[in-house]
Amino acid sequence: MNKFRQLLSAFTQIIGLTTASLFMAASHADVVMLDRIIAIVDDDVVMQSELDTRRQSIEQQVRSAGQKMPATDVLNEQIIERLIVESLQIQMADRAGVKISDEELNNAMQGIAKQNEMNLSDFRLAVENDGISFADMREQIRKEIKISRVQQGIMRRRIQINEQELKNFLESDLGAVVTADEYRLGHILLPIPDDANADQIRNVRDRSDSLLESLNAGADFQTTAIQKSAGQNALEGGDLGWRKAAQLPTMFSDIAPEMAVGELRGPIKSGSGYHIIKLFEKKGAKVEGQVEQTEVRHVLIQSSEIRTQEEARELAEALREEVAGGRDFDEIAKLQSDDPGSALSGGDLGWNRVGTFVPEFEQMISESDIDQISEVFETTHGFHFLQVTGRRTEDFSENFRMGQAESYLRNQRWDEELQSWITEIREDAFVEIRI
Repeated sequence: MNKFRQLLSAFTQIIGLTTASLFMAASHADVVMLDRIIAIVDDDVVMQSELDTRRQSIEQQVRSAGQKMPATDVLNEQIIERLIVESLQIQMADRAGVKISDEELNNAMQGIAKQNEMNLSDFRLAVENDGISFADMREQIRKEIKISRVQQGIMRRRIQINEQELKNFLESDLGAVVTADEYRLGHILLPIPDDANADQIRNVRDRSDSLLESLNAGADFQTTAIQKSAGQNALEGGDLGWRKAAQLPTMFSDIAPEMAVGELRGPIKSGSGYHIIKLFEKKGAKVEGQVEQTEVRHVLIQSSEIRTQEEARELAEALREEVAGGRDFDEIAKLQSDDPGSALSGGDLGWNRVGTFVPEFEQMISESDIDQISEVFETTHGFHFLQVTGRRTEDFSENFRMGQAESYLRNQRWDEELQSWITEIREDAFVEIRI
């Protein structure tokens, strides 16, 4: 590596001299500044064009935010340091064989466009109208994904959280807050005037009962909230957003945990009026931890060089008829199935949660009763028939809470540990700055 650096340094000096000689020889021509190396970083180099592109992007952001531009030399120094650190991490990613596919990069770009409420074409046009190269931005996003992969791998090894730490955290007040379930409630308020008499209060109550009856009969909650509610979130369809129970109004905090998604409650009286609430969604250990699983087995028949699509379908139909007629499913799968992963175990795919398989397979599972032999159906893999042999709901709520706690503790330590690691690799690197 030292030899490489010496050769690289000497080569760049020669290139510089050669370029200068060419400029002198062309005394009557316009001088054109070529790209140049501004830093050598281990086995890589940082170019002037990279500095210029990054500075242009930052200047655009500063102007858009209406902030004061820092001095050019100060900005350049910070950008160069950032490019050096990025280069070190990219080199690590390359040595580890990290590759970012075009599909993954396209998905990332579409995600950024969506965050800016644009499609990808409009986003590209907006970027280029700001004077930024879309190709350069795309390449920078690729680098950032690579760097993220490296950081995640390094931090997984450096940040270790033991069971006792998790237990102590879960038993703390903060742990209880962090791992508490969250609720998305809809809210309708029919107000009671401050000086209302008994008849007026009864009238509001009757209107509340009538409104609840209408909602139970199928009226749209959010449309009703916009039309009828006097709550602060009426124009949002009564949506209170995601909140933990402790963040909900006191009158709802004890009710929400008991509600099922889609359930209505009310009228609930308070000093301000009568309330009707609906649980739109909920998430957390009690929800995410309850996992529905299905045990299923199947037979797969694929087309090949000696078997056409139609012949594959016909064979699958024939085998399905044999099983329906009493032949052992296990035997058929072992002898005939083209799925090497399950054939030896009689087509058994084990217990799986929803979303494990391709959509066509998932749909057939959901439509099948236990022990029923399904019809033959086609997926991207070939022709199948299946049998659901069991259904169950597993309680992984404690595992989910442990995962939430570990994620929180890991995120707390992430920035500090990441900065320590970046400092270490920066100190250990060979860096020669030429600006």
